[in-house]
Amino acid sequence: MFFAFSYTPDAGDTEANPHKLKMHLTAGVIHQVDVLFQSGCNHETFVQVFDDNFQVWPLNRGEKLRGDATVVSFREFYELQQGNTILTAHIWTTLAADFGEIIIQIGMLPKKVLQPLSFNELLAAAAGMES
Repeated sequence: MFFAFSYTPDAGDTEANPHKLKMHLTAGVIHQVDVLFQSGCNHETFVQVFDDNFQVWPLNRGEKLRGDATVVSFREFYELQQGNTILTAHIWTTLAADFGEIIIQIGMLPKKVLQPLSFNELLAAAAGMES
């Protein structure tokens, strides 16, 4: 299943006071993340994604995703547990006009689909093959 979220920043969304887009997801594993920067963002619109106070993407703390007519797309294996399924995108811009919409798409699946066997189950299955 995919979730999609969008926001168009304005001049009031600064690095010191970014827009905080709450992304309500479901329990499971995030396996795909796409962040679309529309044409005109000119690498002057920025996105960071947090799980509570922990910066999840980009992984190097303090940095941000940015682009212009670009989709930043990557595979992931980030598990969300029941009761903690909200990620927050911090979005801001240094543009003064002609703001471009940011679209964040997140693909999720149940852990059993992405990882049908635990590590111990895999070891047991491999040990059973030795006979």
